[in-house]
Amino acid sequence: MAVLYFDIGGTLAEASVGADGSFRFRPLPRVREVLAAGPPHRLGIISNPGADPAAPARAAAALTATFGDIFEGALIHWGAKTSRTIFDAAVAAAGGVADDCVFLGEEPAERAMARRVGMRTAPHPVFAPAAVRGDTVLWARIHLDEQHTSARLRTVADASEIVPVHLAADQMVLAMVTEQGVRAAQEAGFTVDPEAEVGDTAAFLVRDDRPDSPPARSDSGPDRPDAGPGRPASTARGTTGDGSGGRPGEPPSTPEGFAARTGGPESAGDAARRRAEAVLDFVAGATDGLKSAVTLLGPAAGGAYLCADAETVVEDIHIPDTGHGHTERLLADPNLLPGAEEAPIIVGGSGFALDGALEAIREAITAPALRGHVARLSGAAPLVDGAPLTVRGRDAASADNPRVTTALAGRFTSLGFAVRLHRFSWRGHLLDNVEAQLEVPGTDAVLITAHLDSTAANGDFVDDAGNPRRYRPGVDPAPGADDDGSGTAGVLCAAECLRALVSAGRQPNRTIRFVLFNAEEQGLVGSKAYARAAAAAGDRIAAVFQMDMIAGFQGGTRKVELHAGSTVPGPAAIGSAALATMLAEAFATAAPEFEVETLTVNDPAAGRSDHASFHERGWAAVCVSENFFADTAPATGTRRYHQPGDTVHDADHDAEYAASIARAVTATALTLAGL
Repeated sequence: MAVLYFDIGGTLAEASVGADGSFRFRPLPRVREVLAAGPPHRLGIISNPGADPAAPARAAAALTATFGDIFEGALIHWGAKTSRTIFDAAVAAAGGVADDCVFLGEEPAERAMARRVGMRTAPHPVFAPAAVRGDTVLWARIHLDEQHTSARLRTVADASEIVPVHLAADQMVLAMVTEQGVRAAQEAGFTVDPEAEVGDTAAFLVRDDRPDSPPARSDSGPDRPDAGPGRPASTARGTTGDGSGGRPGEPPSTPEGFAARTGGPESAGDAARRRAEAVLDFVAGATDGLKSAVTLLGPAAGGAYLCADAETVVEDIHIPDTGHGHTERLLADPNLLPGAEEAPIIVGGSGFALDGALEAIREAITAPALRGHVARLSGAAPLVDGAPLTVRGRDAASADNPRVTTALAGRFTSLGFAVRLHRFSWRGHLLDNVEAQLEVPGTDAVLITAHLDSTAANGDFVDDAGNPRRYRPGVDPAPGADDDGSGTAGVLCAAECLRALVSAGRQPNRTIRFVLFNAEEQGLVGSKAYARAAAAAGDRIAAVFQMDMIAGFQGGTRKVELHAGSTVPGPAAIGSAALATMLAEAFATAAPEFEVETLTVNDPAAGRSDHASFHERGWAAVCVSENFFADTAPATGTRRYHQPGDTVHDADHDAEYAASIARAVTATALTLAGL
């Protein structure tokens, strides 16, 4: 009998930690169906609840409360998965035969460790039967059209071994599949392109945000980018010699072949085809230096899909001459389908009002208050007033990161909000998103958000001999005062403002959440995990207001960018545009000196900040930023982007400019919440 060992976070359930240290587990989609399906197997746990000595007992209590007693006590193992120790212990507890054990976990590095011990692995519980059978899980692109929609694919996927990881508008889904899943999709009429084995890899979407990509060659010679299933970047320009792209039965890799695959005539699809193939060719060349670690998975809308092995970090996939946030880490979730077509959009009302509260907003959100928060977050002042600790950075890999999340949670708690830490795993690190809430029972939620982590990956670093070296996240300074200490400070000021309003007797008619996301710089990992958990819990989210870089100002005209463009059409795009209209009206009242640029079409920040994680769920979300992303001249945002010089003392750091933006965002959010 096989023994199935589940990781918890991101695999079995989403985990959050209360102010008292208690855990709450919310099962992820399709998990209960997998656990209930036959034939019966022995069930165990391999998961890390954290370093707190009390954490294993608390996690065990939450496990029983959520799933009952279906997991054998002797097969429950708590601890870090960064060495083989816990996996060896799990095999021994199961009877000593590693091949009888299956580890199911989202993190590729942990799957790699389990394989080192001899265990079988699977990247999602849906693939537990496949792992027992010994079947391979593949990355695959599944094409959509008017007849074969994401909603129809959801029906097929829910009954088979298909788990989506990315919905590319209405054109394509990147998914994990087995051969059984491929057959099920093909029998339903979908075109499926299996690409490469999942194994110990993670998937990424790499965007090419150059204004104009050169047209790809339309011949089928040796420079063609579509080389066949599992093509590594180093051979991405090779072919099988027949011009077919290497797949038996696939239409040739020519303009006509592309039109046949996408179901459209050449006259309608020529520009899109050239763009997609040019991007694929560009990414193939740009990632050639990582040929042992990166495998191209084919073109996507505005970019290319690739997978990278467990040792590859997001900084390794940086493409020269591309802009902010061009690489997005993709997470598995059955709830991504049908995506925007069914997710509720509850914007409600329109216009900007906030009668009588604007003065309170101006009193609470000031330049000194905002600058004080940024100083503490960026190491210019003690992290907690009166304490000696200052931080060097908030990089996801830094020891300072959890210290900052603890301090942020403490600040929200002191304001009287209900605080939870939404926990997730990233490359062996347990990280937390910080959520503070004023709940109005039975209502949908308005979110005011930013990202709490930082990076200095664009900095110039040298070794002891004076030679250039790469940024070392765990030790090098990454103050991130603007990116995104300024947005985080704006969220804190908004929370202080709400507390003052409530203390004065005002009450919202919607739930208000303040959420600070972790690991944004690693491909939006924290916000994707948070949005996935919110969708699994059935949360109703009316609006998300993300502040990402709001203090960079070189002088001249005060500009602000409202990024409402969504890569997913439908409700997300419509609702986000409505939020942007409200924001523009708020700026006209709360910060009339600002020139507002609203971007809804061809938005350069689409998919590049944490608001995108809500767009792919169909929720309305806007990212508010300094004049940095948009192609407007001259840009007046920070010149210290992703550098150790991004400090509160930088000449480009303007706390008054940031406070004005935070006031307008807070005014809009509180208006929508009924204050």
